[in-house]
Amino acid sequence: MVFGLAAEAVKKKLSSGQLTVAVYGLGRVGLPLAVSWLMAGANVIGVARTRKSVRKVVSMKPGFDEPDIDEALKRFVPKGRLTATTDGAAASKRSEVKLIAVPSAVDMESRTVDLSSLEDVYPKIGRGLKRGDVVITETSVPPGTTRRMAKPLLERESGLSAGTDFGLAYSPERIYEGRAVKDIVENYPKVIGADDPLSLDAAAALYECVAQKGVVRLSSSVAAEAEKLFEGVYRDVNIALANELAKFCQEAGLDFWETRQASNSQPFCHLHSPGPGVGGWCIPYYPHFLLAEASAVGVDLPLTKLARETNETMPDHVVRLMLKAAVARNLRVGGSKVVILGLSFRGDVADTRLSPTYDLVRKLKSLGADVWVYDPHIRARDEGLREVGGSQSSSLRAALRNASFVVVAADHSAFRKLSLRELLKGSGRERMLVVDTRNVLDASEVPGEVHYVALGKGGP
Repeated sequence: MVFGLAAEAVKKKLSSGQLTVAVYGLGRVGLPLAVSWLMAGANVIGVARTRKSVRKVVSMKPGFDEPDIDEALKRFVPKGRLTATTDGAAASKRSEVKLIAVPSAVDMESRTVDLSSLEDVYPKIGRGLKRGDVVITETSVPPGTTRRMAKPLLERESGLSAGTDFGLAYSPERIYEGRAVKDIVENYPKVIGADDPLSLDAAAALYECVAQKGVVRLSSSVAAEAEKLFEGVYRDVNIALANELAKFCQEAGLDFWETRQASNSQPFCHLHSPGPGVGGWCIPYYPHFLLAEASAVGVDLPLTKLARETNETMPDHVVRLMLKAAVARNLRVGGSKVVILGLSFRGDVADTRLSPTYDLVRKLKSLGADVWVYDPHIRARDEGLREVGGSQSSSLRAALRNASFVVVAADHSAFRKLSLRELLKGSGRERMLVVDTRNVLDASEVPGEVHYVALGKGGP
């Protein structure tokens, strides 16, 4: 029992190893979340949709790179502190706290929100829910989801009442891939919202044992749900602004990167970086979550819409840059080999979800190009790349061979060491067109045989 206990009693129970937490979803959010609670003293039951995901945990091979995860699995799995199952109802019966980190999504064709994972998991939790338990959702959702979906589904299946028999709260995940555990434990305060004071107190007492920066209490679950989306929309709008200003600089003969650095020396300015688009499982979705709820309450959000449209069309802009430069150099994209450096949506991670590289490949293939992609962080064959018609190379050397065009799409550290002369030499061609969408290449020397175009850098 946790709900209704005094804060000190909750903390003592957790720190002494007497608390069992069920974490629903064992992906890039759920597994770091599980590790964070293990470190705080809890026993954890991981709940996955497939047996394959369960095997990854019990075999201590998570399937993705995230600092602290491998070491934690080797520490806690052999001791029985971390177990995994596909039986969500059984995990609910055996735990006092249920944390939900299953994915939410948007159908990018229809722009409709997909919360089917939550619709599946809440009834399972409800069937094992007991008096005194606490349920906390961490999945990013449209504002109002806890009230409209979680509460009625949990109450229907359990026969219990939220706020009276069990605690119900919302606390958004706040992680940056590549440092997830540190973000949960060390870097950020934990935002918590609930619709009754007892649920808020219980969730706050729990998270104060996990998050070293403490908790930020909000007045409702809706406020906490909105807070998470506001973080993502802010970044989406800022990136769209950077992309727009980079386009201006390109045509006006200015260097956006130089101007950005100077602008950001003023403490009220925080311009983000432009790029070929915005990927990942967060920023591309959050505006649509917010827009869906805004539509329901009769509010228009034109800036949020425009920012999303701006970032979604950046792959088109990159291809237009390439075509314009190719015409000027009497080069043909159709029938030529184009190498894209970077499949990950962000630098130095092995995550391709919603990467703008897929759109680049699709558009270049439609022009008749032979498109190859190289990413030092992606070792396995990527099914998404195959679906859009791209070829994948396991080595930079093989990728560059006979290439007439190179597009840098990810700001991997490894790419910062590459010079334009290296790229030309690797291709074996007499001349080459390079489009750097991340401003990462060493362009201190531009050989006469290379035409170099950097997003946001204007000039002859």
